[in-house]
Amino acid sequence: VCLVKCTRNVHCYFAERLYHALKGAGTRDGTLIRVIVSRSEVDLNLIKAEFKSIAGKSLSSMILDDTRGDYKTALLNLCGSD
Repeated sequence: VCLVKCTRNVHCYFAERLYHALKGAGTRDGTLIRVIVSRSEVDLNLIKAEFKSIAGKSLSSMILDDTRGDYKTALLNLCGSD
């Protein structure tokens, strides 16, 4: 199922991964770091647009709500502005 999703709309696939990493109690740090670092110079802006349509809020705002300290600062710097 994941392979099919990824081949149909890669930006939506990564947006869903980020959303599931941030929603609910706790943060799935491994997924969050892996997606943001690997896609930051490729197509993160397109992923952020898909994320906003899925989550109803921006990736940056969810990172602000769910992370702390230098970790939060690093993720926000990689994400750039919305």
